[in-house]
Amino acid sequence: MTQPRPAWAGTKPPRLADDSPGFLAAIGQGWATRAVPAPVDAEAAKAAADHRARLSAALPGETIVLSAGVAKNRNGDADYAFRADSDFVWATSCQVEGSILVMTPRAGGHDAVLYMPPPARPGERNFFASAAYGELWVGPSAGLDDWSSALDLPVRARESYTEPASFVTGAKVVSDLRMIKDDWEITQMRSAIDATVAGFAAVADEVPRAVGDGLGERWLQGTFDRYARTFGNGPGYSTIVGSGPHAPILHWVRCDGPILPGETLLLDMGVEARSLYTADVTRTIPVGGGFTPDQRRVHDLVEASHRAGMAQVRPGAQYSDFHFASMEVLAQGLADWGLLGVSVDEALAPAGQQHRRYIVCGVGHHLGLDVHDCGSSVYEDYHGAELREGMVLTVEPGLYFHAHDETVPPELRGIGVRIEDDLLVTGTGHEVLSGALPIDAAGLEQWAAR
Repeated sequence: MTQPRPAWAGTKPPRLADDSPGFLAAIGQGWATRAVPAPVDAEAAKAAADHRARLSAALPGETIVLSAGVAKNRNGDADYAFRADSDFVWATSCQVEGSILVMTPRAGGHDAVLYMPPPARPGERNFFASAAYGELWVGPSAGLDDWSSALDLPVRARESYTEPASFVTGAKVVSDLRMIKDDWEITQMRSAIDATVAGFAAVADEVPRAVGDGLGERWLQGTFDRYARTFGNGPGYSTIVGSGPHAPILHWVRCDGPILPGETLLLDMGVEARSLYTADVTRTIPVGGGFTPDQRRVHDLVEASHRAGMAQVRPGAQYSDFHFASMEVLAQGLADWGLLGVSVDEALAPAGQQHRRYIVCGVGHHLGLDVHDCGSSVYEDYHGAELREGMVLTVEPGLYFHAHDETVPPELRGIGVRIEDDLLVTGTGHEVLSGALPIDAAGLEQWAAR
């Protein structure tokens, strides 16, 4: 049977034109109004207001501009998932792409205004034409008035923003301020770390399957990432799963190898909470049983270094104290094993550092909205400063004997061990926020075999 020819037959084929009168009339009407609250926790908004007050006091008379940023292009017309700038989140508790905070100086402080791209709703062209802000693409979104009420902050349309003639971004100042966490921030970090501990258990449960079904490191990486995405915003950094000869590789994020029975398995993982505060925890476990004597020897030395480092974390101590305490234990152990080649004193001297061949990185860092938090601070305010109550930092010594390292005996090659915990500096010492996970070899053997 011959089908009737369409009305446009014999002419140029029609374009799928967004400007078609019929389409525009159809797409612009018949939509019910939906009330969408701004996704802001009241305590988060209050904490952000306190943060802005601290920033205002630190930069009197300066116009301050902080931007949320935009997603980077991945390839073609696909972008990476958007993650707001940490300084911006700290000062606003907002995570809307393209938003800008402007703090204008006045007598006694600053007036703050948040400029935000409004959602594109029915009746607007971008309702269907903008993949970034059109509600047909991204779903129902809170309006500017909703955000203003939730944040207790004037919120205006992004297109009304005019860049000030002069301003500061406050990078170093904000970085310094972020070193001391307030009670709300500490609560967020506890939540992220507790979720991370549970995520470690989820990964440990999958180790037998990863081995038996040949699923490998990537299965365990995906297990944790799925857990982090379910119980938080996602992983706070690229999850590291290193089995056997991959364990000594500091940032093994390719995770394309097998899980090898009888070898060490290094897991460096952290859940980023929906508030964007992250955890950063590492444990090294045996696969399919207990540590071998050589693996246990390495793990015990790293554990001793870890405990020595954590013992130095307290208010008033130099930031570098825990680093040097950990390194001294490692240098002594390497000397006892005949791997140092010089005396311990020579190795620990600034001109020596021979032990660093087996641990080229530092043994800790600040932790917060970024896994390596406060990275814009200068040496004198970071590594050269004293620890203060409210700081959160990691202690993470390790030993990394690469499979092709001919300076170590064959029985040690391919063994990598790191132990990393997240510590809160308290008024009298510290609290190990990640202490629910064991750090000793026997405890880890029992935990991994549970």
